[in-house]
Amino acid sequence: MKLLFKLAARNLIGAGRRTWLNVIVLSFSFIIIIWHKGILNGWESQAKNDMTEWETGGGQYWQSVYDPFDPFSLTEAHSAIPADMDSACSKGNMASILVTQGTIYPGGRIQSILIKGINSNQKVLKIPGALFESDSSEIPAIIGSRMAADNRLKTGDLITLRWRDKNGTFDAGEMKIIGIFNTNVPMIDAGQIWLPLDHLQKMMGMPGEATILVCKKDSKVIASDAGWNFKSTELLQKSVSDMIKMKSVSGAVLYLILMSLAMLAIFDTQVLSIFRRQKEIGTYIALGMTRFQVVGLFTIEGSLNSVLAAILAAIYGIPLLALQASKGMSFPGGSKDFGIVMADKIYPSYSLELIGITILFIMITTTIVSYLPSRRIAKMNPTEALRGKLQ
Repeated sequence: MKLLFKLAARNLIGAGRRTWLNVIVLSFSFIIIIWHKGILNGWESQAKNDMTEWETGGGQYWQSVYDPFDPFSLTEAHSAIPADMDSACSKGNMASILVTQGTIYPGGRIQSILIKGINSNQKVLKIPGALFESDSSEIPAIIGSRMAADNRLKTGDLITLRWRDKNGTFDAGEMKIIGIFNTNVPMIDAGQIWLPLDHLQKMMGMPGEATILVCKKDSKVIASDAGWNFKSTELLQKSVSDMIKMKSVSGAVLYLILMSLAMLAIFDTQVLSIFRRQKEIGTYIALGMTRFQVVGLFTIEGSLNSVLAAILAAIYGIPLLALQASKGMSFPGGSKDFGIVMADKIYPSYSLELIGITILFIMITTTIVSYLPSRRIAKMNPTEALRGKLQ
């Protein structure tokens, strides 16, 4: 076996330009597959981390009627906070959120929104509730930068807010924008305003009530009370996981094209090599090598292309991928309008598992493609091979 590897390496290097063309193309496949998967892994990691810090926390309790996809459920989606959960809120292990519908009139226009109230002193989410601690005769509100840009609002603006209390009575008042925060999570920004929880409870006539209870990250889950359903972080972030899986499937088309080009080049090289080296094959068999050994020799020659490609990819790929992992990949600001969690700059994540699986996959594929044309050697007549003629 050691002799076969030595002969294969010598023959491969001796092929010169043909070998290096195959190796260069195959090394591109290594780099592009690892780069693309690294981008998706980095995106998923950043998106889930942002959602945990801004929206989902360590899981949420939903009032049993609450359905985020059914705005008509909001009129009934509220109830008193259970005593043990209220105690957790007081200790800072939970954040209470009350959700209702409302309408604002920025610049003479009408805009339907969600009104959300949150504890001013909560530390579970990164929503800056501390901004509510300001003296103002108007209704204090904070909004996200996307909401501010869509409605041309800025800090200090006064706009009319209309809402409907628990009895179905419409009311209105002047609302003052006291702060604008920046977040990568559109689910707490677009079409939403945030008020102090106690202020919104008073406006709605719902003292001590809430719609959502957000658990602190890594905190102990409290047994669900009647009327409250627990939603795990994995369930709340399932949309991001599904989106990344979909992107991975679409990326597989790119992998297939790249691998097809590289494997076609190796296959053609093997076929041409067997055709041109008939006398050499006959000589090997005449010197005592079995047909299986000769087939193995040509298979090893083809598979060594992937080894050289991995070495070449490491030489120029490691610096390039490391540079991008440190500098990140910027995305245009308009990408936030798609309603997906995406940072302005994504930092790729390259794991040893990703690199190892990619290398193993390409090596196995290359070995199979190298073996397929080599099978013909087993059917050759040694005498005819020595004369340079296939049987």
